[in-house]
Amino acid sequence: MASLELSGINKSYGDTVAVAEIDLKIEDNEFFCIFGPPSCGKTTILRLLLGLVAPDTGEVRIGGEVVTDAPPKERNLAMVFQNLALFPHMTTRQNLAFPLTERKMEKSEVEARINSVAETLHITPLLKKLPAHLSGGERQRVAIGRALVRDPGAFLMDEPIAALDARLREEMRVELKRLQREQNHTLVYVTHDQEEAMSVADRMAIFEDGRIRQIGTPTEIYNKPNSRYVAELIGSPPMNFIDGTFADGKFTAEKENVIVAIDGVSASGAATLAIRPEDIEIRDSDQPGIDAKVYEVEPLGAFTIVDIIIGEKIVKVQVTGQPDFELGSGVRLNFDPLNCHLFDGVSGDIIAHAKH
Repeated sequence: MASLELSGINKSYGDTVAVAEIDLKIEDNEFFCIFGPPSCGKTTILRLLLGLVAPDTGEVRIGGEVVTDAPPKERNLAMVFQNLALFPHMTTRQNLAFPLTERKMEKSEVEARINSVAETLHITPLLKKLPAHLSGGERQRVAIGRALVRDPGAFLMDEPIAALDARLREEMRVELKRLQREQNHTLVYVTHDQEEAMSVADRMAIFEDGRIRQIGTPTEIYNKPNSRYVAELIGSPPMNFIDGTFADGKFTAEKENVIVAIDGVSASGAATLAIRPEDIEIRDSDQPGIDAKVYEVEPLGAFTIVDIIIGEKIVKVQVTGQPDFELGSGVRLNFDPLNCHLFDGVSGDIIAHAKH
């Protein structure tokens, strides 16, 4: 297998910047996710790795070897596209065999690889079927199988399960993680679904407008986002943000009547306090805390999302179980300073992480 590296990469199309100042190394046998909103440069990264486009500046390396000018066929990378791109007139067996027969591989070796991959992906009963007779999940497995039979240096996947329904996406995430772990392949996975990225990645890169905003494990990025942009993208329900000012060790938001003391911070000026829904405590109205009212309740089975108004702002609180809250009732909220992040109110950069 192989490591993948982009160094000093820039790519523009006319006046449109596709990616800029990209320095990224994906380790051998790593499940790496590229995550961000649509049109942020994710697919361009895959195209640069594949050799479908050339960078304006910078180098591409595979396994430590510079391949910036090498054509796609010499890079030994396998691609799984969002639309799966199966040949509709070919059976599953023929689709799996195609990349091998094109390379003039011996028939016995072709059959051996097909049978091995079919067993790994649990698609042996599908080998005689055409794509039109397969379910969405089955077609997805066949597309992965067609890449796997080649035994490439790395897999590149561009939102391959985006078209599947929610339950099937959950199943396929588990299968992809299992497959990557068992086969010890380097896998680069592009998605705009933060739940997908968080659940499968060993590490992930957060993109914005063609630039990398943060790289880390899902846990690192969730617990220590380095900017408001990253904090807004990661987490469901999303993090709560309250704009105000910071001075003399205290954050103050006058409209919401929120005052939180945060130790060890010397900054001053416009600031944004951020806290995740699961880190807010709801108290009875006769207890100390921030005055608030219950606006809406969203029961979700194992936990409940409670929308609460403080001042003119609605914040989301996640509580376990199915508590009984009366709409419009008064409550108090407690923001533990150890659970609060503080961002610069102008740049959005992190000032202080939560310390829990």
